[in-house]
Amino acid sequence: MSVKKNRESEEMYLETILRLSKRNPEVHSIDVANEMGFSKPSVSVAMKHMREDGLITMDEFNHIHLTEKGQSLAESVFERHSVLTALFERLGVSPETAEEDACRIEHFISDETFSAIKAHAEKNIS
Repeated sequence: MSVKKNRESEEMYLETILRLSKRNPEVHSIDVANEMGFSKPSVSVAMKHMREDGLITMDEFNHIHLTEKGQSLAESVFERHSVLTALFERLGVSPETAEEDACRIEHFISDETFSAIKAHAEKNIS
């Protein structure tokens, strides 16, 4: 698997954990699996890699917690997703398509381009 593909997958997991934690303070691997439509074993492998990368911790009850590093990355991806989705919808894209396209783009857009899009949207579309 390529580095970009690994990064995209990792970011998707982190964003999902962040979203789940906003709804329920106790997030388990099965919650992530259900939310993403993945098998529990696949999610368990991903959680192991993210623990090794210092992005999450798991307590004695197997609750998943984002580390400071994981939280920062998850919030960055979530912001990109939110801004891009809202912008696409304001441009007349259907909510479903806007959501799907934002999800694909959020992992690959450069910081420079995202900052310019966000600034433009805040100044001209609000």
